[in-house]
Amino acid sequence: MARRPSRRDIIALSTLGAAVLQMASVRAAQSRRKPNLLFIWTDEQRADTMAAYGNRKIHAPNLNKLASESVIFERGYVSQPVCTPSRSTVMTGLWPHASGLTANNIPLPTETRCLPELLGDGGYRTAYMGKWHLGDEIFAQHGFAEWVSMEDGYRKHYRPGRDRSARSDYHRFLLEKGYAPAEDGTFSRAFAARRPIEHCKPKFLEQKACEFLRRHRDKPFMLYINFLEPHMPFFGPLDAEHDPDEIDLPGNFADPLEENEPLRYRTLRERHRARYGTDEQSIRKLIARYYGLVTQVDLSVGAILKTLDDLGLAEDTIVVYTSDHGDMMGSHHMVEKSVMYEEAVRVPWLMRIPRMKGGSKRVGQPVSHIDMVPTLLDLMGAKSRPALPGQSLVPLILGKRVGEDHVFIEWNPGAGATQKVEGADVSAAEEERRRVAGERTRSIIAPDGWKLCLSDKDKCQLFNLKQDPGETRNLFDSGRYSEVIGRLSKRIRRWQERTGDAVELPT
Repeated sequence: MARRPSRRDIIALSTLGAAVLQMASVRAAQSRRKPNLLFIWTDEQRADTMAAYGNRKIHAPNLNKLASESVIFERGYVSQPVCTPSRSTVMTGLWPHASGLTANNIPLPTETRCLPELLGDGGYRTAYMGKWHLGDEIFAQHGFAEWVSMEDGYRKHYRPGRDRSARSDYHRFLLEKGYAPAEDGTFSRAFAARRPIEHCKPKFLEQKACEFLRRHRDKPFMLYINFLEPHMPFFGPLDAEHDPDEIDLPGNFADPLEENEPLRYRTLRERHRARYGTDEQSIRKLIARYYGLVTQVDLSVGAILKTLDDLGLAEDTIVVYTSDHGDMMGSHHMVEKSVMYEEAVRVPWLMRIPRMKGGSKRVGQPVSHIDMVPTLLDLMGAKSRPALPGQSLVPLILGKRVGEDHVFIEWNPGAGATQKVEGADVSAAEEERRRVAGERTRSIIAPDGWKLCLSDKDKCQLFNLKQDPGETRNLFDSGRYSEVIGRLSKRIRRWQERTGDAVELPT
């Protein structure tokens, strides 16, 4: 016969039960811990610069490892293929034409909110480090309590009242290392890129980021780090990291850009060929140096992620890796960006989300940076969701559908491309060149692979990306695809109506 529990047994059981409940409560609290955000992005990094996007020659082991643990958006697109407009979308969740940041060096209005302000949670420690390019470059703003500045070349674009004699944190770092600035009192990007690797910008940002993580290991944080590399000047301490003779030229390197392609693009190519060379070996050397800059970033990304692991923060931290736009880097014999070709508008986009177990997952549907802020607000448990034009991609990550499965990209005029290069093979009147320099384009990419680019002043384009991934055959004027053009044109116009875009496009 079982013994009746004594008073001591009852007390012991009660104590044990209380301990179990307390442990369960602690675990529940831990599981409800606010997720940290580590947002790492680069400048001018095209998608095919890591193994996850098909490039196994580039040396990027840390990015490859991150991809193996992340959601990989195979077809991630920017809102506009140039710095300031694209950055404005990533930070605010607004289209460039809606925020007003349609060209470089337009300052982000103080009343336009970035992610920390949109989340509205004062419990987070916030920091922005690196290139900003949204106005008042070296001054803390938009919900970021800590600010590590790196660029001094935007002084003339500061708002009235800002101290143009102030210098960046990286400037002071170089002074501490014993370097003397140029006659204008600054260190140029070219000077910085020629320093030993431990004095270059990526290592500087790496050190600052790791210090931040150590200081805030016990508090929720949002840390944005923006590397300048692999942006021009397209050289650095790892120029010899990749052998030019082993570099594969883009498959569309020799595309002649026929007269049915936009005149603005053909004019840009004149400038690029004059600046970077016309022969294959010159482009191979350029690509090799560009790859070296990606490797330089990769080293610093690896150090930052290792610090995150060493501090035991990885399981509570969402990690994002992307870029503000790509680079042609020899495709269509062009370099730089500012065009609608895939190499300029498509970027790497990785999201490591620890609470979504299962390792790497590939998402093949085209997605847009306009959805970045809504997705992060969703993942970070925002109590209120501001009215934004994008959508959360969390359902897509979970294998479900989202409301918009087409991607839209815009181009608005900024720096013109009107210069005529002596000896160039594009014949067009200067008046026509000036006219198309101010062209506006609205593009759409459909999940079935069709891509339509409508320009208000220049040639329009239609590509079948599944059959012609290099975009070497513009089908717009072929007369065979009126149904596709009509269908996608209607979608562009519905998007314009929905987002308040008043650009008049051809009918």
